[in-house]
Amino acid sequence: MRTRLAIKIDTVLDRWFPERRVFLKSDTDTRFIRLHPGTQLVAFAGSSLLVAWAIVATAVILMDSIGSGNFREQAKRDQRTYQARLNDLAGQRDSRAAEAHAAQERFNAALTQISVMQSELLESETRRRELETGIEVIQSTLRGTMKDRETAREQIVALRERMDNGDASMAMDNSGAGAPMDFVATALAETAAERDQIARDAQDALLAADELSEQIAMMQDQNDAIFRQLEDAMTISVAPLDKMFRDAGMPTKQIIEQVRRGYSGQGGPLTPLSFSTRGEEPNADALRANRLLGQMDQLNLYRIAAQKAPFAVPVKNSFRFTSSFGFRRDPKTGGRRMHKGVDFAAPNGTPLYATADGVVVHAGWSSGYGRLVKIQHEFGIETRYAHMSKLRVKVGQRVSRGDRIGDMGASGRVTGVHLHYEVRVGGKAVNPMIYIKAANDVF
Repeated sequence: MRTRLAIKIDTVLDRWFPERRVFLKSDTDTRFIRLHPGTQLVAFAGSSLLVAWAIVATAVILMDSIGSGNFREQAKRDQRTYQARLNDLAGQRDSRAAEAHAAQERFNAALTQISVMQSELLESETRRRELETGIEVIQSTLRGTMKDRETAREQIVALRERMDNGDASMAMDNSGAGAPMDFVATALAETAAERDQIARDAQDALLAADELSEQIAMMQDQNDAIFRQLEDAMTISVAPLDKMFRDAGMPTKQIIEQVRRGYSGQGGPLTPLSFSTRGEEPNADALRANRLLGQMDQLNLYRIAAQKAPFAVPVKNSFRFTSSFGFRRDPKTGGRRMHKGVDFAAPNGTPLYATADGVVVHAGWSSGYGRLVKIQHEFGIETRYAHMSKLRVKVGQRVSRGDRIGDMGASGRVTGVHLHYEVRVGGKAVNPMIYIKAANDVF
């Protein structure tokens, strides 16, 4: 069986690879090398494999070269696009910063004007009370004077009746009659003088009352103008703050109530005042003033809440955004991964600041974050500052907005010096630019 199979194989090989002889001839001798079909098959197979490997290797090298060239070109195009975007963002940031600075100045001027107007309003209200008290005194004096005048008139009538009826006490002889008559004449003259003086005092009191009424009317006009200016200022001041919280996705009513509960003791927000001191129902001006004080209280609560939420940028020096919030190409592995914050690039050692009031809950090394600071704020908000070169706070320390918490560095999993900044609400990462942009639109 094996012999037949071998014969068949040799027959096939002889057909394709017949036996060949290679002659080697020299000056004195001639030799040859016999190439059997099997040897030729092995040589042919080896040569084919070698040629195939060379073709495949050449194709791989060419494809890799072409792909690398395309990838480099794409990377360069992406880099140029990203650089243009960064430049555009830097320009927008600078314009926003200028607008924020101007808005802050306008806001401070409005607050100063509100404070001055509030002082003027309180002073005008005090003066109005004094004028009301003066009018009451004048009216009381006028009533007393009029009562005295009526009493004097009654005495004159009584004396005249006694004189007409010939009172027995006045029936005297001619030698003694002069004295009672002189007394009566003197009393009548004094009564007439008092009556005239009372009339003049009453006229003066009426004139003074008219003047006070005019002054009160002028003061009411001034108060109305002050009220209008205060109402306009409140509208201009409160509406942008309310919009800032709404743009950040924060429920304003719950936030205001939470701040109010935390500042309900002495030294907290303003509370409505009553301008009535006699137990009377408050008038329209008092209601209007209380409404304004309520708006001032709301403005104050908004300002307190704004200090407790991260409406600020953690870097005050010059910087550039190097990565935004969302999915991106990982700088280390090249894969697509979620970036839970924003990156600010600046020189090593650049100061970093807290973006809101809060308590430090972590200050130390944390795996890929490197040197990390976590600050817990009100309303369930937490901010994170990663890759620092130096920490300047400790766990449990209470910080305020603008306090320096560390220096920018390149610790942890990084490709260069930058700050990785995160904002988390209820443990879930949100885009920090929501808060930064909302604050830029107001401040």
